[in-house]
Amino acid sequence: DDIALMEALKTDAFYVGAMGSERTSSARRERLLELGLGMEIELLHTPIDFQIGRKTPAKIAISIMAGITANRRSTHNPAL
Repeated sequence: DDIALMEALKTDAFYVGAMGSERTSSARRERLLELGLGMEIELLHTPIDFQIGRKTPAKIAISIMAGITANRRSTHNPAL
């Protein structure tokens, strides 16, 4: 998924994120830097979700959508 994330980060998408633990996310960032990703890495949201103690697919989906919504409202259109 590193290559897919690299390509997504080069687009004008308002949100690019990846699931994973803090440790997995840190390792992913290091790999992306080694693969030549530059400042775009700052646009990567990882871990993607709000930390709400999620365990089920439904709770994971809700926490991801909460993160996307919060990002969209705070960075792109505060009037929403």
